[in-house]
Amino acid sequence: MKAPTDCHNMTELRAAIDALDSQIVALIARRAGYIDRAAELKPAEGLPARIDERVEDVVAKVCARANAEGLDPALVEQIWRMMIEWSIAREEQVLGR
Repeated sequence: MKAPTDCHNMTELRAAIDALDSQIVALIARRAGYIDRAAELKPAEGLPARIDERVEDVVAKVCARANAEGLDPALVEQIWRMMIEWSIAREEQVLGR
């Protein structure tokens, strides 16, 4: 994939962004598979869907990574908190059965 500075026009730049978006969606789908597996494993370990300490640990890690990458940690925190809430709701559907 081209670096942003290697894109010489908007067509190239948009194609690179579209390719990245596709990869991001695939990674989120893969992450959802792990969430589904967590919902299967948690009952045997007596764990609830929401574990506040884990939520804060995940958020701290992604914010640190964002900072290291020169990305706004507040943006990353907002995105991850939304994704975590979605994940917890998904787990609760399974655990509630």
